[in-house]
Amino acid sequence: MQAARDLFSYRKYWAHRFGPAPFLPMSRAEMDELGWDSCDIIIVTGDAYVDHPSFGMAIVGRVLEAQGFRVGIIAQPDWHSTRDFMKLGKPNLFFGITGGNMDSMVNRYTSDRRIRSDDAYTPHGVAGARPDRCVIVYSQRAREAYKDVPVVIGGIEASLRRIAHYDYWSEKVRRSVLMDAKADLLVFGNAERQIIEIAHRLAAGRKIEEVTDLRGTAFTRKGVPGGWTEIDSTHIDAPGPLNPPVDPYAMEGGSDQGVGGSGRQAAATDTMAASGSAAAPETVLRFHRRLPKSADREHSVIRLPSYEQVADDAILYAHASRILHLEANPGNARALVQRHGDVDVWLNPPPVPLTTKEMDAIYELPYQRVPHPAYGNAKIPAYEMIRFSIAIQRGCFGGCTFCSITEHEGRIIQSRSEDSIIREIEEVRDKVPGFTGVISDLGGPTANMYRLACKSREIEAACRKPSCVYPGICPNLNTDHSPLIKLYRRARALPGIKKVLIASGVRYDLATESPEYVKELAQHHVGGYLKIAPEAIGEGPLSKMMKPGIGTYDRFKALFDRFSKEAGKEQYLIPYFIAAHPGTTDEDMLELALWLKRNGFRADQVQAFLPSPMASATAMYHSGKNPLHKVTRTSEEVYIPKGTRQRRLHKAFLRYHDPNNWPLLREALRRMGRADLIGNGKQHLVPTYQPIGTGHSHEGKRKPKATTGSSKPVQPFRTQHTGLPKAPARKPGSGRPRGSR
Repeated sequence: MQAARDLFSYRKYWAHRFGPAPFLPMSRAEMDELGWDSCDIIIVTGDAYVDHPSFGMAIVGRVLEAQGFRVGIIAQPDWHSTRDFMKLGKPNLFFGITGGNMDSMVNRYTSDRRIRSDDAYTPHGVAGARPDRCVIVYSQRAREAYKDVPVVIGGIEASLRRIAHYDYWSEKVRRSVLMDAKADLLVFGNAERQIIEIAHRLAAGRKIEEVTDLRGTAFTRKGVPGGWTEIDSTHIDAPGPLNPPVDPYAMEGGSDQGVGGSGRQAAATDTMAASGSAAAPETVLRFHRRLPKSADREHSVIRLPSYEQVADDAILYAHASRILHLEANPGNARALVQRHGDVDVWLNPPPVPLTTKEMDAIYELPYQRVPHPAYGNAKIPAYEMIRFSIAIQRGCFGGCTFCSITEHEGRIIQSRSEDSIIREIEEVRDKVPGFTGVISDLGGPTANMYRLACKSREIEAACRKPSCVYPGICPNLNTDHSPLIKLYRRARALPGIKKVLIASGVRYDLATESPEYVKELAQHHVGGYLKIAPEAIGEGPLSKMMKPGIGTYDRFKALFDRFSKEAGKEQYLIPYFIAAHPGTTDEDMLELALWLKRNGFRADQVQAFLPSPMASATAMYHSGKNPLHKVTRTSEEVYIPKGTRQRRLHKAFLRYHDPNNWPLLREALRRMGRADLIGNGKQHLVPTYQPIGTGHSHEGKRKPKATTGSSKPVQPFRTQHTGLPKAPARKPGSGRPRGSR
């Protein structure tokens, strides 16, 4: 992996003479006040414009502004016409289109495909301010408004839909969003490197069609250009008998440069026909798990099965998902290509992670840290949640299969410096209206991965493991929490800071490696409850989630309880669980329900697994196969709980205490041969009686016993919403809500 150019080393564009805008303009009147006759770049977003570094449009806009470009914002436009898309005039360089901090489908629909009643990213939380699949709709309207202006799409919605992907809401495999949006370029992952380079190239007179070499971008082309070596993905990780039998005596080119010097290669079958491509490549390597010495890795591309193939064959879909995740490390990832009809969608390797210096500069740009004045006194729920929070790092190496972070932010942790974080805390203290002395979070995708990394840069660059902590913590991983402890202590010692809470979820298997961290957390940074995410307790679902066993939770709980008691505090853990995740049987959910009851937990809100685009668990859901291992026609089958009734049953097990769920649970327990759990004793899961006005039938008039007066309070918890967050975690495009680890 080559070193990337420093983000702030570019010569500034001429418009830097205007200086930073108080807010990026949303109207022509604001542009006039700034002295602008036009915008160089216009960002169209599905979220309300909040000038805060937890919102994607704010970061991208301020980063481009720092390069000297004039950036305008069109937030939540009326998509029924082009009128709103023309209100700032024609951009000189390009439109940047994003759905916002959430995928628009996850934003609007629950895991049961019901329409949500609110939208946390809209003033007053009003639902319906954005269309379904808004990246596609916005891109089409922008193109209609100004046909000759380049359209660049990005954000989490575009990032997670960059290749052919299973769409839970239509229950089919959809094309790359690049095709449906008819955009010129797709930016995936954290966008700063790509978007700055794109802006400078277009400002220098380059055409958007010429931008084909940037990491973290996807585009369309007719075929593989000369000088590139094409590798058929089905010969890297064969999903089954797709091609004619291999002739073990066949040779390619008579060379002895094959793997291990053997020179043996597979027969020359028609790989392009198998992959759906129309034109033969210059070179095709057949049966190699490593490239021969003569091949240039920087100019090697892996051909995935075509859109048409993965749409028709779920096994090929799981195979393509596996290959994409294997090619996710910026240190060794190769380009990917996937045929869509008569064109290729080409994905360059992921972007190079940001340095600490770059992270500091991005988060210290002149954000106002409040919503745009155009919203007046309207409350934007997502902003209310994060206005006193501080992002300290990006990325996550946990690799949870249901999570979107790895596919978007990557698994290499990018941390800010301690001094930069302290400066931001002081800015929040001094400038943000309504601050009472409490920092609501110092975190990121995970609370306690700050400055954690592989002990060896060489090993990190070569690694293809999807997780650094599953099935156990990698011996090459540095788990030293002392920099984070030092940061916590310095933050809470600042004048005017009464409390620093940790709202991001704690990765408890990492935390147990540092009892001192658990002590610091329990005694100083918990407000009564701490969110963590076991997700399940059975080995079946845990192995499909890539999560640690419940014994790790028990060890963390023992430490947490001990240190809380030493501090004289009564504090509780709030565990998150997922219902209906691939690999979860009814018996697994029954075991979990019994565990919850034994431990005195009662769920407040629960949601079933939501198959978000491109996640490994979504590939399991669609294919019934496990892409964590080699996918073949006869490889491991994964049990998939599908159908409204079964998903509702799994949620009911999490809310075993709700009388409305008792009829369904009684029926299931009898069917499972566990009628012994139906009764009115403490050892039973559900009672025989049914309170009036609850459930689907009335089996009696007896009311449930009151739960007040217990010597040990029942601990409420909310299970996590899988997929994308309902409110921002800490920066644009997070795939998980805070507290999800």
